[in-house]
Amino acid sequence: MRENRTTSMDKNKPSRLYFIGKKDDLIEAKRTNVTLDGRDILMIYHQRKFYAMDLQCYHAGSSLELGDIEEINNKLCIVCPKHKYKITLAEGEGLYKGTNPADEVPTPQWFSKGIKQRVHKVTEVDEDIFVTLSKCPGWVESDYYQTEKGRAELRKAQESEDAEADVNADEDV
Repeated sequence: MRENRTTSMDKNKPSRLYFIGKKDDLIEAKRTNVTLDGRDILMIYHQRKFYAMDLQCYHAGSSLELGDIEEINNKLCIVCPKHKYKITLAEGEGLYKGTNPADEVPTPQWFSKGIKQRVHKVTEVDEDIFVTLSKCPGWVESDYYQTEKGRAELRKAQESEDAEADVNADEDV
């Protein structure tokens, strides 16, 4: 389900609620893409809870829409389908597995990279679902793919993939 809701974004204006849809429809869809104030958002319904985050993965801009959801270190995470980056649904925290070389017996464990993916507040009012865009200060890495430069990079990558697919299709003939 792809919808487009755009308005101009002014950081000085108070936060506003954007109507996303009826609760039952969003539960049935499980995942929905929307554009709010020019920002591409992925809505996820998982284990009786709604989440909203930037659609493109902070790492290389791949869509998170088809990412698997796993529990890692007691946190629900979406796994980027392209490069397998793990991002917590609630905070947008990037997680990675590694070892601490200072440990006498290095044991793999999960570490945080910090907040990498911008997440947005979801509110339910009378069976309607709304999103308030995050205005937390500072740059979050997923913000890059919401800029003109980031969008141009995504378009160029998509055109390259499309051209490669055309070449491969011709070879199959």
